[in-house]
Amino acid sequence: MNKTLPTLQDAVAGITDGATIMIGGFGGSGAPIEMVHALIDRFLQTGAPKNLTVVNNNAGNGHVGLAAMIEQGMVAKLICSFPRSADPRVFTERYLAGKIELELVPQGTLAERIRAGGAGIPAFYTPASFGTELAEGKPVEEFDGRSYVRERWLKADFALVKAHLGDTMGNLTFNKAARNFNPLMCMAATTTIVQVSQVVEPGTIDPEHVVTPGIFVQAVVEVANPAQEEDLNRANAHYPEVAA
Repeated sequence: MNKTLPTLQDAVAGITDGATIMIGGFGGSGAPIEMVHALIDRFLQTGAPKNLTVVNNNAGNGHVGLAAMIEQGMVAKLICSFPRSADPRVFTERYLAGKIELELVPQGTLAERIRAGGAGIPAFYTPASFGTELAEGKPVEEFDGRSYVRERWLKADFALVKAHLGDTMGNLTFNKAARNFNPLMCMAATTTIVQVSQVVEPGTIDPEHVVTPGIFVQAVVEVANPAQEEDLNRANAHYPEVAA
């Protein structure tokens, strides 16, 4: 039942070419920066994983985290709701060059598609996107005089998420807004890998405070004092570091 791993390298070692990966975070809030960077390190060392489909709220910022993954050419398709974030130049350049595919999803619909995947609900109806390009080709039905678009669930092979406390059995808490998409992604992925600020023993976390039960988590690795994406971008950080 002990799901802890000693290193981030161990945590990402099983991610394969062509996988669908959900990466938590709302901008930098709750984004598992160190785990994403460990995945980039593995790619640079081995050439894998590549041709990934990534599900995230946005398209990354600057040259760290998800943006750095995209910059290295690891991502073939991005499913997100907000590709025009503070500094999306990496995604924008690759998208305009035809090097990455984009599936744009309204933010609430994105959250519900992930939740549906975790709950085993293959489809649902929403009025969001009706009458727009985003609804083209999708089934539409009318309920109580209003048109609704049918949307499919979203599931993933892996979820990379960031939590605050995690015990050795995988029970998790999150720090305020850092919760965002993370709990839903834990439920919607076959394998959930979590970086936590602190690993504690079972029973340390009040059961009433557990947000994600350990049944949805397969691996936990401790990353004390994790980096914040916005701080890295204010410092003009690049990952991997650009030689002077």
